[in-house]
Amino acid sequence: MQAPPARVREALALAVALFLASSSAPAAGGTSSADELVRQAQAHEAANEDDLAVRRYMEALTLDPTNADAWLGLGALRLRLGDAAEAERVYSAALQHTSALPVALRGRAYARWAGGHRAEAEADLDTYATLESDPGALRELAKWYGLEGRTPAQLATWRRLLAMAPKTGDAALAREARRMVRALVILVGDADPAASPIDPDGARKALAAIAKRGG
Repeated sequence: MQAPPARVREALALAVALFLASSSAPAAGGTSSADELVRQAQAHEAANEDDLAVRRYMEALTLDPTNADAWLGLGALRLRLGDAAEAERVYSAALQHTSALPVALRGRAYARWAGGHRAEAEADLDTYATLESDPGALRELAKWYGLEGRTPAQLATWRRLLAMAPKTGDAALAREARRMVRALVILVGDADPAASPIDPDGARKALAAIAKRGG
């Protein structure tokens, strides 16, 4: 009888890991063995032996379906190999079965973006950036909005970065965010309710003045 193709075997192994994660705890000694398999997978990746790395990650998950490093390593490898759909499935499984919520959210955001699911990708990255207060993630999110021509959303994201900058103590970030906000306010024009309020009462005028200065 002919052996099933490698991708079929990998899919079956992933299904087994998901089943085990939903039905039982890892077997005694499974965690340390799974960690060793993850280390082997990482070594195979470093040697550009990607097929072997996938196999080791799958074996680790079969032993310990709650191993966050195995899920995250497999997701990142799938994404690097250009399989965005499979990477998204792996990261979604990580969110269900491990405590690696923020990192898995970030990974799934990139997988979804690569797969063309842009609204879902933006939602994931926004959630990750909020949970982790990560300016790098917000900068990437602003870039995504810019690529889509969503300038008001891009402006709102850079305003979040401007508000975050004093907390990080990053003077360069503050300068960049202030510069971007000023430029985007000009581009957005009347589409920016902060800069062009419908009902220009005193509070709205003050907010508009801040917006036009880039604050």
